[in-house]
Parts: sequence; C-alpha cells; structure tokens
Amino acid sequence: MMLLQLTSGQGPIECYKAVGLALKTIERECQAQNIDYSIVEAVGAQQKGCFKSILIELEATQKAKQFTHHWQGTLLWVCQSPFRTKHKRKNWFFSGNLYEVNTQQFDKAIDYQTCRASGAGGQHVNKTDSAVQATHRETGLMVRVESERSQHANKRLATALLLQKLEMLKQTEISEQDKSRWQQHWEVQRGNPSRTFKGERFTPQD
Repeated sequence: MMLLQLTSGQGPIECYKAVGLALKTIERECQAQNIDYSIVEAVGAQQKGCFKSILIELEATQKAKQFTHHWQGTLLWVCQSPFRTKHKRKNWFFSGNLYEVNTQQFDKAIDYQTCRASGAGGQHVNKTDSAVQATHRETGLMVRVESERSQHANKRLATALLLQKLEMLKQTEISEQDKSRWQQHWEVQRGNPSRTFKGERFTPQD
C-alpha cells in the first residue's frame, strides 16, 4: 500500500486552499499518466475546495512512486490571497509525504469484523454485512468504515485509516530524528520548498 499525505500544517485558510488545488493537480496528473488512485480521507474546511489534510492511496508501482517524488517535502504556492485581497503575504506553504506498508504483514496485526452498515443507503445497506471494523490488537485502536458498498473496498479503506492512526500514535512516542512521516501534521517547514506553484491556476514552477 502506498499512501500520499498532503497537509496544510498549522497554516491559514490559504494553505488549505493550496492543498485543495494540489489535489486537483494530482488527480489530473494521475489520469494523464494512467496511475490508479483513491481518496482515503479528506479533512475539509468551511470554504469550498479547501482542505486541512488529504490522504491518497496510489497503486504500488514504480511509476507511481516516481510520480509522488515530486509531491514530497515542503511545497509552496505563490499567489495573492483569494480570501484577503489586501493581505501582503503571497507565500503559502503546505507539505506532502509518502509512506509505504506491506499490507500482508500489517493484516496479521489486525482483527477485522464485518457488520451491517447503518444510515442511508436503501435495501442494499440494510441487508448486507458490507461495513468493516478494524482493530489493531496491540494498541486497541479501532476504525469502522461503511462508506463503500463493497466489503473489500471498506476493508481496504479501514486498513489505510488504521495505519494513519497508528502513525499518529507513533508520533508521540518516537525520538525527534525519527519523526519524518507525520510531523507535517503539526509543522510545515518554511523556506527551501521542494516544489513551487504560482498563481490562481496553480502552475508548477519546475
């Protein structure tokens, strides 16, 4: 499993907008390069097209890994604020991070339970055990997913979300030099961006 995390860190709404624009660009580039992807989780904001963070699953191929290389590290969007027209600041930082996991090995540490999905969805939701609850035995962390009709798809999403929770838990336990994957949730480094985008069209300056 290959997961790409985009986050605005502790940035203002403009950084949320940058993450939303980055998502559109990633979707367009993946489609152009025939790279399979899916949105695992999107933490939105009140403004349309703005996201605090996005978790994307990509096919585990060398082509996809090379593609994500351009979306890792500190990223910069240079643009006049679309929300505060008189604001002088034009540099909006966000970050991207990739991590991979051997799902077969990870599955051995998880208990999966199927259950009936709740809420809207009609007869299909009410009569099939499509929802999946995943529990990490060692930590007791648990997630439940019922957003997809397929039990297989819900299991895949549950695995990715549980991995996300575990990584965030490790953030508080490991030493400073090992905080490479999830530190971006709390701090996006300013300066020396690995990639820069300019203007409302989010044009890459590579």
